Amino acid sequence: MKVLRFILQKEFKQIFRDKSIVAMMFALPLLQLGILPIAMNFEVKNVNIVIVDNDHSSVSHKLMNKIAASGYFKLVAAEPAFKQAIEHIRTGEADIILEIPNAFEKNLINENSAKINLAIDAINGTKSSLGSAYLMSVIQDFNAGIQIFKDQKLQAPYSIRIESSSWFNPFANYYWYIVPGILAFLLTIFAGSISALNIVREKEVGTIEQINVTPIQKWQFVVGKLIPFWIVGMIILTIGLLVAIIFYGIRPVGSIAMLYALTGIYLVALLGLGLFISTISDNQLQAMFISYFFIMLFVLMSGLFTSVESMPQWARYISNSLPITYFMKAIRMIVLKGSSFADVKNIFLILTAFAAGLNGLAVWNYRKTG
Repeated sequence: MKVLRFILQKEFKQIFRDKSIVAMMFALPLLQLGILPIAMNFEVKNVNIVIVDNDHSSVSHKLMNKIAASGYFKLVAAEPAFKQAIEHIRTGEADIILEIPNAFEKNLINENSAKINLAIDAINGTKSSLGSAYLMSVIQDFNAGIQIFKDQKLQAPYSIRIESSSWFNPFANYYWYIVPGILAFLLTIFAGSISALNIVREKEVGTIEQINVTPIQKWQFVVGKLIPFWIVGMIILTIGLLVAIIFYGIRPVGSIAMLYALTGIYLVALLGLGLFISTISDNQLQAMFISYFFIMLFVLMSGLFTSVESMPQWARYISNSLPITYFMKAIRMIVLKGSSFADVKNIFLILTAFAAGLNGLAVWNYRKTG
């Protein structure tokens, strides 16, 4: 333990001598959790729409007012014909064209149905799909509440009333879902990239040769490299949770102790991966590119942006082989659902296996190259 204590003293001095790491400890959580959830908001607003009203009836005007009042659409122009309207899509000024045909109100009265035409610019897939979904929702709402006089009697269609409730996120707040994911992403960047540069820095400055001739055992050297960054990672978690509470009002529903325990195991796993990358790299540039590859793979396949269940089968195999997938799922379960240890027990075991395997690989490989 005396040898390990000396290694830890050396590492802490080296960390706090590097001002960039100290700044990263405090600035990174504030910047990423303060800016990214706002910038990554998938809610689409200000969808540019052009309306072609060929009917000019009271019902068509009510429909146009309903769309304008929804708050999601910006009326770019009202054109007399579809030919003029399509030019707005060609020039990129509009995202959707809504064409109301002739005899729109007449068909509703006589036939109890009428058609409208939607033309959607699909270059921006996200905006077009969400924008069209919003528009369809507005039209369906208008359709459910439409009332037409027929033969001097008020006619209204029958409807089924649907009442729903959102569990664990009652107001469907986007930040409640994305902020825990960003926090997991933040810890992944730190643990995966900083630790990857650690041992290889010793190689570049030449101190690794001096360490190799000392009686320090390989596991002591790796553990001494791991513990300081593990502590820094836990500090980042604490700051991240404070930002989530203060800025977004997200208070973990589940056990804080269990959340710290889960994060502690995950950090051991990611730091082990970073140290393994550092042992196989000859310089910091090489280590940075390798760690960048793994971090990008982790982020894209973890379920941060898209659901793992919606991925193709081959992608799900890759996702399920990454530790961040399990950590991302568990942190949301604890923070939002208040899940108990029994609910995340298997995730704890899986992350422990990752931690043991990756750190064992780092120790083995360092012995091989030392």
